[in-house]
Amino acid sequence: MTLRQTAEAHPGLVHLALAVGGFAIGTTEFAAMSLEPDLARGLGIDAPTVGHIISAYALGVVVGAPTIAVLSARMARRSLLIGLMALFAVGNTLSALAPSYGWMLAFRFLAGLPHGAYFGIASLVAASLVPADRRTQAVGRVMLGLTVATIVGVPVATWLGQMASWRWVFGLVALLALTTAMLVALLAPIDTPDRQASPLRELGALKRRQVWLTLGTGAIGFGGMFAVYTYLAATLTDVTGVAPTMVPVVLAVFGAGMTLGNLVVPRFADRALMPTAGALLLWSAAALAVYPVCAGNLWTMIADVFAIGLGGALGTVLQTRLMDVAGDAQALAAALNHSAFNTANAIGPWLGGLAIAGGLGWTSTGLVGAGLALGGFAIWAVSLALERGRFRLPARREPVRQTG
Repeated sequence: MTLRQTAEAHPGLVHLALAVGGFAIGTTEFAAMSLEPDLARGLGIDAPTVGHIISAYALGVVVGAPTIAVLSARMARRSLLIGLMALFAVGNTLSALAPSYGWMLAFRFLAGLPHGAYFGIASLVAASLVPADRRTQAVGRVMLGLTVATIVGVPVATWLGQMASWRWVFGLVALLALTTAMLVALLAPIDTPDRQASPLRELGALKRRQVWLTLGTGAIGFGGMFAVYTYLAATLTDVTGVAPTMVPVVLAVFGAGMTLGNLVVPRFADRALMPTAGALLLWSAAALAVYPVCAGNLWTMIADVFAIGLGGALGTVLQTRLMDVAGDAQALAAALNHSAFNTANAIGPWLGGLAIAGGLGWTSTGLVGAGLALGGFAIWAVSLALERGRFRLPARREPVRQTG
């Protein structure tokens, strides 16, 4: 698909409009984790059960990303982005009004449906407006909305949840989503869909081995960050021993790490994409492994949380990787990247919760996370070896025909 500009579209302004949507998504996704104690009290559930609410949102992303990408194959990307933000606004409005835990699960699932498709299509639009050797940087600008949300949106949402109610947080996110829809309508260039696009062609991405390996790298490798982040607020108060008012500050440090990562790492990725992805996975494994040691002191905790945040640039790098290996099934592959990362968002908190429930303590999430990061690195290594022809996976054997 090519973009047909009816007016001169400034790439920076389009990237900004798309980043506002990322800010809205990042605020609701990460704030749900930081508001874990408030959600537990408000809905009458315990802390581990709040993880199910987070997982419901992640499941919505996993289901919605491929479904929407396939069914909207012949839809103009600008119109699709506007529609996705409208649906996101509806899901968060209903979340703000949820009367019970059961309804909250359903509404968070609904809110998660447009998440992956939005980031996938937004990344493709952003990359289409710049030269090929700056694609990762363009994707990184869209993702900056999500990372800035962890600096500004999540701490503000955490404060708002503590001072007023978590319901106001989801209402604010709905307003941001509507703002994004209006900005995209005003700033994004009008486009015409590819007439050869079809659901069947998009499904062709699922036949590509490297697409699956890239998704697996993200689904496993990124789970470590979510394992730690989900229980970070409780770890800070119960292990580090800080006051609740200090929690938003540490969350902002995490966001600063993610933001710096998305500003700096894409420049390296545009030169050496796969080596950059591998280095990020090893960096994350190391930062997560020392988390239990750092958790006892505020300053070492701040340094380690910042380092873990830097590893968040993996999402941007793998987004570009999927553009390279997806062939003409770009929309589905791009959207599936966020299915993979929200699979990580489900796996990480689940495994971390099991470790905590098993009596290993809040800081055990760091070791769980390190294991997941190394698992992602192992999948990355297989992908790289296949690409460079170092070994081959067994080919499917055809049945021997009998001759007579």
